[in-house]
Amino acid sequence: MKKVRCLENGRFYRDPGRPAHKMWTPDECSKYFLCLEGEVFDFRCSSDLLFDVDRQICDFKLNVDNCDLTADRADCPEGYLGCADSTCLPQEYFCDGSSDCQDGSDEAGCNLLEDPNGASPCDPKTCVLPDCFCSSDGTEVPGYLPPSMVPQMILLTFDDAINDENWDLYSRVLFPKIYQNPNRCPIKATFFVSHQYNNYHYTQQLWNDGHEIAIHSITHRGPEEWWAINATIEDWFDEMVGQANILNRFSKVRMDQIRGMRAPFLRPGWNKQFLMMKEFGFVYDSSVVAPFDNPPIWPYTLDHKIPHDCKEAKQLCPTRSYHGIWELPLNQLEAGSFTCSMVDSCPSDLTGNDVYDMLTHNFKRHYLSNRAPLGLYFHSTWFKNHEYLTAFQKFLSDILKEPDVWFVTSWQAIQWMRQPKTVDQLHDFAPWGCKRSFDQSEIACSTPNVCKLYSRV
Repeated sequence: MKKVRCLENGRFYRDPGRPAHKMWTPDECSKYFLCLEGEVFDFRCSSDLLFDVDRQICDFKLNVDNCDLTADRADCPEGYLGCADSTCLPQEYFCDGSSDCQDGSDEAGCNLLEDPNGASPCDPKTCVLPDCFCSSDGTEVPGYLPPSMVPQMILLTFDDAINDENWDLYSRVLFPKIYQNPNRCPIKATFFVSHQYNNYHYTQQLWNDGHEIAIHSITHRGPEEWWAINATIEDWFDEMVGQANILNRFSKVRMDQIRGMRAPFLRPGWNKQFLMMKEFGFVYDSSVVAPFDNPPIWPYTLDHKIPHDCKEAKQLCPTRSYHGIWELPLNQLEAGSFTCSMVDSCPSDLTGNDVYDMLTHNFKRHYLSNRAPLGLYFHSTWFKNHEYLTAFQKFLSDILKEPDVWFVTSWQAIQWMRQPKTVDQLHDFAPWGCKRSFDQSEIACSTPNVCKLYSRV
């Protein structure tokens, strides 16, 4: 490897040791370097592209006018870093989701490896339950319990609005009282609710029935990339905290019971989203897609670096430490030669028997390995295929015969992880019980108030 002087960690630069009087060639302009913990790694742009030091990207030749710039930074005092124009700013300003350098260079190259304020690797000596959980590869069981003593949790989640299109499915078809956990409590699910077309009376009834209500934004606006790239911290706050306030106002869901969120289109918003979550007090996110692997990944807190790659679905995952915030990653399902993060993103040409086999196969992947929670994530339209609905109901009936299988909400899964219990201790585990109490004003009425919606949208 070519010997070059190692500049600050986490920023790409050109060879600062090159003679200044020598003319730069296109070949040299396509090369750049990265310094990490004293080691230098070299890279090269694709053919016909040059590296723009200011913007920290490869671009077409016509768009790059700084070929002679090496990005050698000013000597900044301790606790400060240099912008590309040599201005020194506090280190915490870099990779925080807000441009502070005039050229925006404080927000360039901010991925899991390069954030100068990035979270540290997992340290099981200091990261202890109930408030912190990590492992080097994300596959270890909480409490170091043997898998045979761990309940196999299954997390059913449904995204988007609750309304007449799916109310019969949710209220009658999927959750009849015959579907019960080993403690004889009805099985439960988590609903990630977005505002448009949502019926808040139905939402209140689901909450009264013991299901978890979580956040999926107000607008669910497009394009998909907006959430990951363009949305500001303020946008995330307006969308997610705004929806929490709407649910509290119109469905009476208690604010302290609105704990989780999922980014629209599974496009997490990097540090901007998680700074908002920390500020508001969200407990967990469930937007990050984990690479397919065996055994699957357990949920983890964001005190330390994410224990897996974050390249699925063009996701921008958090790079900083967010103490006590849980991530419930989406372990991908295996469907023949395909993998899919949500059940309804699996191949659409499957038969009912194929669906049953796929669900059973993925259940065994979890149940016979480390028993990480099996997430089955849906949009309600998937169930309009009668074969799929029948296959899912058969799957439910079959696996509920197992004495150590539990269908729980996302929050209930976190409660178990915070205080792990063996399968023989779960019948008296209060967070998984049936007892719920509501004030009279919180109970869904039989005849809701209806107001005319004048907006054509």
